[in-house]
Amino acid sequence: MHSQSVSLAPLYRRRVFQSSEKVDCHVQVARELSAHDLYWKGDNVDTALFKATIRQLQIFMLKYGAEVVVRPTLFQGFVLVHMTLSGVAEIEADGQKIRIPQGQAAVIAPKRNLRLWWQAGSEQLILKVPVALFSEIDLRRDVDLAGTPSLLLLPQQVASHWELLMQSLLGVLGLPAPAASHTEWINHFERGAVEFLWSQLAPGSVSSALADTGKQSAAEIGDHGKFRQLEALENYIQARLCAPVTLADLARATGVSVRGLNILCHRHHGVAPMDLLRNIRLDAARRRLLEQPAATVTETAFEFGFAHMGRFSAYYRQRFGELPKQTLVRHH
Repeated sequence: MHSQSVSLAPLYRRRVFQSSEKVDCHVQVARELSAHDLYWKGDNVDTALFKATIRQLQIFMLKYGAEVVVRPTLFQGFVLVHMTLSGVAEIEADGQKIRIPQGQAAVIAPKRNLRLWWQAGSEQLILKVPVALFSEIDLRRDVDLAGTPSLLLLPQQVASHWELLMQSLLGVLGLPAPAASHTEWINHFERGAVEFLWSQLAPGSVSSALADTGKQSAAEIGDHGKFRQLEALENYIQARLCAPVTLADLARATGVSVRGLNILCHRHHGVAPMDLLRNIRLDAARRRLLEQPAATVTETAFEFGFAHMGRFSAYYRQRFGELPKQTLVRHH
């Protein structure tokens, strides 16, 4: 059964191929992702590949049907993020091995060798990320992946955030024909996903920030200056309710590191920074629906940064106990 948290409908409208022939599968996948050796462990071949391009990011859904072992060549200028939609995948890179159960994701950036095993019936959602994008969001530029993990299973505590980022990217695919008004938001969603990945991969980063505050973070969130930081954070968000905002933007505006910002928000708001941003935007969207009878749910959602209407409605109902359309009907 698929992970229920990510809707693939926009991606399923972009099929590259579907085949029951082993040769066809190998050639097509190699062309889109990476040259590789493919070893079939069964004859139940039911492969399908779906692909969508955002701007510089590419999203794939790939299944083989049968159990397979894949040995790709080393990636040239990109890393992959695998999220298991069904079944189980096992990945071994540079001597490290992990299993990716359904609903979890791993970042793959091998330096020497790579081997992937997919259980029969396994389906994977794959994000292809050019390394050059990491350089664009890191002040050091010219990012070298030599100091990053070859294989990283995203911690359970950040899984929901990653799913939200992937859903936002997939939501972009459902937008009407490209328009100038969409460009800024599309760039925002793409940059947000890359910044999140770099916050996990960057040398010296700590994925379990909440469990290990460290000396620097303890100083950042100490009593001295914490209220000033909280005020700066809220003022920054309120001034940019209708503008793209990334996790790094929030950290810079608050004057702390990304790790320090996470701890600050959890201790004083009980949620992660991007969840706080979402809640404040939901509050603003509700005010719009209450105060402007002519407002539409779709326009309101998009204006406040919600590209996926299903997600917007779910978050709205969770926060206010009713759907946005019910707010319009009941109050007008």
